[in-house]
Amino acid sequence: MKEFEYSEAEANKAETAVLVGLITPQQDEAKTKEYLDELEFLADTAGVVTVRRFTQKTGGPNQTSYVGKGKLEEIAQYIKDEEDNDREVGMAIFDDELSAKQMANIEKVLGVKILDRTSLILDIFAMRAQTANAKTQVELAQYRYLLPRLQRMWTHLERQGGGSGSGGGKGSVGLRGPGETQLEMDRRIILSRISLLKKRLVEIDRQKSTQRKNRGRLIRVALVGYTNVGKSTLMNVLSKSDVFAENKLFATLDTTVRKVVIENLPFLLADTVGFIRKLPTDLVDSFKSTLDEVREADLLLHVVDISHPDFEEQIQVVNETLKDLGCADKPMMMIFNKIDNYHWTAKDPDDLTPATKENISLDELRHTWMARMGDSCIFVSAKERDNLEELRDKLYRKVRELHVQKYPYNDFLYPVED
Repeated sequence: MKEFEYSEAEANKAETAVLVGLITPQQDEAKTKEYLDELEFLADTAGVVTVRRFTQKTGGPNQTSYVGKGKLEEIAQYIKDEEDNDREVGMAIFDDELSAKQMANIEKVLGVKILDRTSLILDIFAMRAQTANAKTQVELAQYRYLLPRLQRMWTHLERQGGGSGSGGGKGSVGLRGPGETQLEMDRRIILSRISLLKKRLVEIDRQKSTQRKNRGRLIRVALVGYTNVGKSTLMNVLSKSDVFAENKLFATLDTTVRKVVIENLPFLLADTVGFIRKLPTDLVDSFKSTLDEVREADLLLHVVDISHPDFEEQIQVVNETLKDLGCADKPMMMIFNKIDNYHWTAKDPDDLTPATKENISLDELRHTWMARMGDSCIFVSAKERDNLEELRDKLYRKVRELHVQKYPYNDFLYPVED
């Protein structure tokens, strides 16, 4: 990543931030760098320019200030020096979730806006939410995140008691009781709002469940994967539709379902929200209705960015999330995308050290995964349309097989080829 390489014009146009992470016995320096690379990409998605990173080797997060006192003072001095040089740093973003106590103590020393990974992801989700469903899910996750941090934030929520799109106003909040503190009132307002949003999501779930039941006797296929692996681009190619796709994290929040026909075989294809490391539990809980498309799918297409240096850990994150959703045993195809971006350096034949990710060829990777998964994996480039005919052929065979199993009395519609 381009640490420290930012133009004055770039920094002046957008908010600027420093990133803070820990090197621990469970997370070595290389892993911390990968996490901070991803945190910088998250910041960039939110329109924030990263100007510097700070890391500290420690046994674990400090319970009161995340990093030690000396490191916190070092960050504060850097922010002050930048301000003296007319380069204001507006925020500090921490790679792990912070408690209310940690946020209060850090803010007291640094004097800038404090975000953690969770609040940054929530901000991005709020920016990306388009439909009433997504907006409701994001708002619920935001309030769940806010509730244990009220003591620090001292929000005066009676000014926004109705919430976005609720049609409420000050009158819907209720009156403050005798001797009730602002903090107690804010907490009561949030709990009331959470209850209302949960009821609204139950109604949305009911409507979506009815819609799913009305889709007819079609096999359901869901695209899953880490965020920014190219699911939406693949959706556009397979369904000949125009789903929003860009090189940003969480470009897709709302599930999009399209009818796809390959040869004489129709099926439903769903594009779902991407997963990420350290995905906040509140977000997973709030987006359960979106993830129902994954739960009810007959076949999962696990899309992987083969060009990402840490794609194997991304696969693990997705598999663990699928396991949490109870979907680990579903039929699955692995689609290794972005082969046009895959780069490697040939290993010196005289070098006796073990091969690394950087010097394994695409062919070697292909043979390794094909040996492991057989016909259930394929290497493609959705952007460049490479190997898409082979993907369509494999997908056709897999969906046809599932259709015959699920709807045996309709198999005459899709005759089996010799």
